[in-house]
Amino acid sequence: MKLYPLKFSSLFFYRIWGGEKLKTILNKNYNENSIGESWEISDIDESETMVAEGALKGKTLKQLIHTFKGDFVGGKVYDVFGENFPLLIKFIDAKAPLSIQVHPSDALAKERHNSFGKNEMWYVMQAESDAELIVGFNQKVKRESYIDHLDNSALTKILNIEKVTKGDTFNIPAGRVHAIGAGVLLAEIQQTSNITYRIYDYDRLDTKTGEKRELHTDLALDAIDFEFYNNYKITYNCKENKSNKLVHSSYFKTNIIIIKGVLEKNYANLDSFVIYMCVEGSGKIECNNKSYNIGLGETILLPACIDQVKIEAKSTILLEIYL
Repeated sequence: MKLYPLKFSSLFFYRIWGGEKLKTILNKNYNENSIGESWEISDIDESETMVAEGALKGKTLKQLIHTFKGDFVGGKVYDVFGENFPLLIKFIDAKAPLSIQVHPSDALAKERHNSFGKNEMWYVMQAESDAELIVGFNQKVKRESYIDHLDNSALTKILNIEKVTKGDTFNIPAGRVHAIGAGVLLAEIQQTSNITYRIYDYDRLDTKTGEKRELHTDLALDAIDFEFYNNYKITYNCKENKSNKLVHSSYFKTNIIIIKGVLEKNYANLDSFVIYMCVEGSGKIECNNKSYNIGLGETILLPACIDQVKIEAKSTILLEIYL
């Protein structure tokens, strides 16, 4: 059986802070209220996405890797990760603020949870006026000062709060305190991990349970990077019909491609799968004499064995993700 560009059936998750934009803006199909996350490509246990169409319909990532190995993920990726897919791809809609939180490093997550850590990045697709994100600290903080601010409900005084607009991009390495604010719709690329340490949740009640959500104060304390960094927002180029670097790390590499007309891509030397997330407009991907449509809010995975693709669009923006 021959591999081809793959779309997966999205998984939708209720969140206390979720809204309706995944449906109204990204055209996702669900009936529930307060859906905050659409998992586009997931290998998380019991939340595995399945191929949506074609000869491989219904197959999970693990099944695909087991069958196709390096042809699917790339030889170097298979050597490192085996039959575990390394990335989790999401769209997130925050009608209300997310909790202030932090993620553990690989070492800490392995020790505590036998899991990967959680390094991630955000690309803001839409933001309401005055929408904000929390990313890192606004000063160098000592552990004791952090605890004092937390105990006195004054944590936001030492956090870096950023006004955001469409196109803003942030790298969120493990250890960086962060939170998505109300009115933000974004694409998130992260390691395959579902571990979050919740630091502060505004003392709100979950409408489904009537209870406050669990905090992980002690677990978070050992995970936090208390350093101050001069700039948290990514600066990048926007040259048309070119892969422009957003975030390149040892965990994933993400570029932004603004396509107007036709763009041909050659991945022969990459030795990795490639994921396209459509964050604006729509287009057409051609390979092996077949055509595949991609629209706003859709995600397509190109198996590593596909070397040549042609992308055609009047005007669209794709995130290009690989290892």
